[in-house]
Amino acid sequence: MAGSVADVAGTSSSVVRIGLLGCGNVGAALIGLIAEQADAVELRTGLRLEVTRVAVRNLAKARPVELPEGCLTHDAGGVVDDPEVDVVVELIGGIEPARSLILDAVKSGKPVVTANKELLANVGEELFAAADAAGVDLLFEASVGGAIPVIRPLRESLAGTRVRRVTGIVNGTTNYILTRMSEEGATYGEALAEAQGLGYAERDPTADVDGYDAGAKAAILATIAFGASVVAGDVYHEGISAVTPADIGFAHRLGYEIKLLAVAEAHYDDAGGGGVPEVAVRVHPAMVPADHPLASVRGSFNAVFIEGEAVGELMLYGRGAGGRPTASAVLGDVVDAAGNLRRGTHAPLGLLPRAVIRPIDEMRSEYYLHLEVVDRPGVLHAVSGVFAEHGVSIRSMEQEGLGDEARLIFITHDAAESAVQATLAALRGLDVVDRVTSVLRVVSG
Repeated sequence: MAGSVADVAGTSSSVVRIGLLGCGNVGAALIGLIAEQADAVELRTGLRLEVTRVAVRNLAKARPVELPEGCLTHDAGGVVDDPEVDVVVELIGGIEPARSLILDAVKSGKPVVTANKELLANVGEELFAAADAAGVDLLFEASVGGAIPVIRPLRESLAGTRVRRVTGIVNGTTNYILTRMSEEGATYGEALAEAQGLGYAERDPTADVDGYDAGAKAAILATIAFGASVVAGDVYHEGISAVTPADIGFAHRLGYEIKLLAVAEAHYDDAGGGGVPEVAVRVHPAMVPADHPLASVRGSFNAVFIEGEAVGELMLYGRGAGGRPTASAVLGDVVDAAGNLRRGTHAPLGLLPRAVIRPIDEMRSEYYLHLEVVDRPGVLHAVSGVFAEHGVSIRSMEQEGLGDEARLIFITHDAAESAVQATLAALRGLDVVDRVTSVLRVVSG
């Protein structure tokens, strides 16, 4: 373990030397923020932050920040092992070598700060246990929500209440696409191309538009909110590629906005506290009432809506991506980790039991269904009969003529997922149903 912090702990200021793994958009922004804020951080905390080692893939690449001579290296393991590094910041992403590097760092007594949602959503339990065993911090505020402080409020501020549900818009790419479709009438393909042109979406946007990025964040949120380990594989996913301008138009007429939501719910058996909750975690597009706070989250912004027994409803809102916003969250964790290291303490997560996962088939919701059917007498009777046969109650229905076809729009009452899926299978088997165009869950008002 590096000695500088301990050696000068009794003086008025402590130098904290940072080893950075990765220097992409967030890493470069972090270096810039540390340079800008070093004096202010030292004044408030007595900690003088210095970036002393940076591991990168390409030493020759031009970078938008100045670095001390000789600090760049190919050797990420050497940065972790360097006795002159006090705190390790991991920003390389992916599972390996990030996992091994973090384990090596904490086992050598060095706190780690990471923004790696994929890593935490898959092997977070192992990493948290290793950090606790070593008595050092593993902090990850920037893994969810960019600049939005959400992990620390769930982990600390709300530790005294039971959190029942966390609902979030946690992917800026999909929220930008849906905002353009809602406000400009763009098709999904047009909005996606625009997002790619602006750098909001990758060339291969699958992780974003199919809900996997949001799913990893949902797993992290559920783990922290409910105190039970949830992994990415526990999360049910649906993406936004099937959402059409017609769906957006109907949503507006009915008083809704369509958003990609990450939803984590805890179901507690006992009334007084304790026990491992049954947890349901899912990502899917949903119709959100226009007067719900999440409906007004536009563009690439993120928001997390929290419902707890003692606190009622809370919402945290802000920039969910970008180099400087995310680096700001990383820097906050660095300051915390450095302060705890100087004091000889850390913020443990504790032993997290494995969450009991509730299957998606057991979930309940209201649903929006968009069907295209043959326009002839008796069709509505046949279709509504399928709903009745499977115990799905219809709350409202609209019909529009489309030449030889008709469009039927249904909003159901609260129904079980399994019953709705059985209804859909039966509808697709009717000869009068040309196709089921869209199925969306509806957030109750």
